[in-house]
Amino acid sequence: MKIDSSSESTPLSTRLSAYGGKARELVRFGIRDAPMTTSIVVITWVLGAATGSLVHGPSRSLAHQIAAGMGSLQHGRLWTPLTSALWEGNLLRYIGATVLLLVVAAPLERRMGTVKLAIAAVTTQILGVILGLGWASLAKVVDASWGFRLHSGAAVGASAWVVGALMVATANMGTLWRRRIRVGVLALTITLALFSGQLQDVIRLFAGVVGLVIGAWIVGRSARGDRIVGTQREGRVLVAIVVAASAIGPMIAALSPEAVGPLAVLRDLFRGVPWTVAEVRDLCAESSTDPDCRRGLLELRLSGIGPTLLSLMPSIFVLVLSDGLRRGRRFAWIATVCAQVILLILSIGNFVIRFVDAADSESLFYGIGDPNVYRTLVPFLTPLFVLIMLILTRRYFDVSAPAGTYRKLAVSLLALLAGLIVVYVGGGMVARHGFDREPSVALLLADFPQRLVPPVYLQLVDPRLLPVDIEATLLFEWTGVVFWVAASILAFVTFRKPVDALDPRDAARARAMLIAGTGSPLSWMTTWTGNTFWFSSDGSSYVAYRVISGVALTTGDPVGPPGHLRDTIGEFAEFATENGWIPCFYSVTDDVRAITDSMGWSGLQVAEETILDLGEIAFTGKRFQDIRTALNRAKKSGITAEWINYPHAAIAVKDQIVAISEEWVADKGMPEMGFTLGGLNEIDDDNVRCLIAIDEERTVHGVTSWLPVYRDGRIVGWTLDFMRRRSEGFRPTMEFLIASAALSLESEGVEFLSLSGAPLAKVATDDGSDSVELEAMTLSGVMDNVLEFLGRTLEPVYGFRSLLAFKSKFQPRYVPMHMVFADPAALPSIGNAVGRAYLPTVSLGQGVKLVRTIIGR
Repeated sequence: MKIDSSSESTPLSTRLSAYGGKARELVRFGIRDAPMTTSIVVITWVLGAATGSLVHGPSRSLAHQIAAGMGSLQHGRLWTPLTSALWEGNLLRYIGATVLLLVVAAPLERRMGTVKLAIAAVTTQILGVILGLGWASLAKVVDASWGFRLHSGAAVGASAWVVGALMVATANMGTLWRRRIRVGVLALTITLALFSGQLQDVIRLFAGVVGLVIGAWIVGRSARGDRIVGTQREGRVLVAIVVAASAIGPMIAALSPEAVGPLAVLRDLFRGVPWTVAEVRDLCAESSTDPDCRRGLLELRLSGIGPTLLSLMPSIFVLVLSDGLRRGRRFAWIATVCAQVILLILSIGNFVIRFVDAADSESLFYGIGDPNVYRTLVPFLTPLFVLIMLILTRRYFDVSAPAGTYRKLAVSLLALLAGLIVVYVGGGMVARHGFDREPSVALLLADFPQRLVPPVYLQLVDPRLLPVDIEATLLFEWTGVVFWVAASILAFVTFRKPVDALDPRDAARARAMLIAGTGSPLSWMTTWTGNTFWFSSDGSSYVAYRVISGVALTTGDPVGPPGHLRDTIGEFAEFATENGWIPCFYSVTDDVRAITDSMGWSGLQVAEETILDLGEIAFTGKRFQDIRTALNRAKKSGITAEWINYPHAAIAVKDQIVAISEEWVADKGMPEMGFTLGGLNEIDDDNVRCLIAIDEERTVHGVTSWLPVYRDGRIVGWTLDFMRRRSEGFRPTMEFLIASAALSLESEGVEFLSLSGAPLAKVATDDGSDSVELEAMTLSGVMDNVLEFLGRTLEPVYGFRSLLAFKSKFQPRYVPMHMVFADPAALPSIGNAVGRAYLPTVSLGQGVKLVRTIIGR
C-alpha cells in the first residue's frame, strides 16, 4: 500500500542528541541491572593497569600469587581459584573478556539476578579449577607430555565462570535454547580442551560441566511445554554444531603455536624453514633417507601462507558442509560422511606407519616427535565419533537440491580443474627457471594433482619440483588454495537453492479456494506473483509462502476453515522444516498468534491494521473535520469518485494511472516495495476494484485499489492496497477516495473496510514499566527495537509512520499484525528474508542514495 506523504524532517544534530540520550540510558540500565558484571569489568581493568598486566599479562612473580595452578594450591594459595578470574593473559584477552562479560554475563545477571549469578560464578569457578587440576594429574598417566604441561601451567581469565554461569542459566530455559546453548558450549569447550589444551581450556570445560550439573539447584528447572514444531530442524542444527566444532579444532591447533592438547597434531607443522631449497636438494642428493632430508622437504612444503591455508582448506570445506547439514541437505550429509571416512583412513595409515614400520624413530608424520599408541589413536576417535553421529541421524538430511544442481556443480568443478591445469602447466613453462629443476609439460601435468592435496598429507611423497622464485612459488602454493576456495563457494551456493515445487495449477486452485472459502483481510495478497502454494493434507486449506535465504516466509493467515487453523499451521511448519527452511508466518492476525503462542513459538508485532466498521458510518463531528473538508472541496472542484476495473479501463485512464505511479516511484528514487505492498501488476486483476478521483476533464487525480475479503464464499469486506495521487493535483485526494469508498461500499452491504497495515509502524503506547525494559533485553525484544529503529530510519523515504497517522483521521479500529516463528535464534535470517521480500531489487546506487537520504534529512 502506497501513499504520497511528506513529513517534517528532523535535524541530524537532534537525532544524534537523541541517540546519545539512548546510549546514556542503556549505560544506566546496565549499571542498575548488572552491577556485578559492571563491577568486575571495572575491577579487571583497574587491576590490570595497576599491576602492569594489560599488555603482556601478569608477570611471573605476580602469576605465582594470583594464577590458578597446581603449584599455587600446593603452596597453600587457596585464594587463586578466585583471583585468577580477575586477570587476563594479554591486551587482546582483556578486550575479549570485556566483550564476553558485557554480551553474556550482563544479560545473565538481568535474567538470573545478581545473587544467583554470584553463586553460579563462584561455584563453577572454584569447582572448575579443582576438577581441572585433578584432570591434570590424571592426564599424566595417559599422556605424560600434555599432563606435564597442565601440571606446570598457570591459568587466568574470566571465561571459565562465565561459561559455567551460562550453563547454569540453561536449566530453566526453553527446550530450544537449552539444547542449542548446551550443545554449542560443550562442543566448543571440548574442542578447545582437546586441541588447544591449555590449563585454562580444561578449567573452562569443567566449569561448564559443573554448571550443567548444578544449574537446576540454583535457578530451578523450566516448565515442560508443548512439543516444539520443527524438532527435525533442531536435530540438523545440533549435528551441524558438532561437525563445525570438529572442523574448527584442527584450525585452532594449526594456527596456535601454544596448542598442546592431545589432538593438537598439527602444532609443529607451521614453522620457519632453516634451509633453502638448494640446501635441501644437496642433503637429499647425499641420502634420500636422511632424516634431515625428510625434515627439510616437509618444512619447505609447509612453510608460507599458501601451504598453511591449503592445509586448512579441508576444515574450511567441512565448515561449509556444516551449513548444508543445518539446512538438511542430503548432499552435505554424503560429503561430510566421505570426509570423515577419509580422515579415518588417514588415521589408520598413521597408526600403520608408526607401529608396523616402527624402525624409523625419526618419523615426522603429523609433526609429532614423541609418537605413542595414545597420541596415534586419539585423532582416530574424533572422525569416528562424528561418523557414527552422522549415521545415526541420517534421517534428518533428506532435502534434495533442485534437479540438475549437482550436475551443474560437477561441470563447474571440471571446468575449474581444466582452467587450473592450463594455468599451472602454462605458467610453469613460462616460469620454468623458477623451479629447482627445469620442468617439462609431462612433469607439470604429473605434479598438478599434488597441488590440490593439503601438504600435511604429502609427507611420505617426494616432491617432483620445488619453487625458488616468487612466480613459481605462487603457482606451486596457491593453485590448490584457489581450487578449494572455489569448490567451497560453489558448494555453499548449492545449499542456498530452494527446491522449486511450484505447480502452475496451484495458483488457480488457491484462488478458487479463497473465493469459495474464508480468508483474512490480507488473503488476496496470497494470489500475487512470487508466492508458492502449500495445501493441507485434507485439501481444505492452503498457505502462500516464498523461500528467501532459507526462510519460508508466508503472506498473511492460512486460508481455509477457521476450525482447521491449528492443524494447518502445524502441518506447514513440519513441511517447511522437512525441506530445511525456517517457518515464519508474517502479517498474521491475533488468532494465529494465539495458536503459535500455545505451541511455544515466539512472535512480535510488525504492523497495525486499521479497520473501518461499516453499517452506521457517518463522518460527523470534530474528529472527521478533515474528511468532510475533503468531500466538500472535491464536490466544489467537480471531482468525483469512480469505480473502475483496471484491466478493462479506458486506455487514457490507464495511461494516467501508470504515469502517476511512475512519478511517485521516481520521486522516491527507490524501487517499489513488494511482498504485502501491491503495485501496478497487482491491480491488473479482474477481482480487484479501483476507485479513482477524476474531474470533469477526465483528468485522474488519484487512485486506490481494493482487494476482496471472503467469508464462506461471499465478499464481506475490502482491503485498501494501492494508493497514488498526482503531485500537482487535488491535494486531499486520498481522504476523498477512502471516504467515498466507505460510503459507497456501505451502501452495497459490505461489513468493513481494512485500510491495511503500515509496515514498521504501530500505535504508540505509553508504558514505562520495568517489564517493558526487561522484554527489550530478549532476542525478540531486540528485534522489536530493530524494527522500531528501521521504522524511524526509513520514514523520510517511505513514510510508513506518516501513513499510519494519516489513516488515524478515519478513527479506525486498530488490530495488531504479527510475525510468528518457531526459532528465535533464526531472527537474523528472518529479518534478512523480510527485507529482501520487501526490497528484492535494490541496486547499489539506490542503497547509497537511501543512506544519504536517511543521514541528510
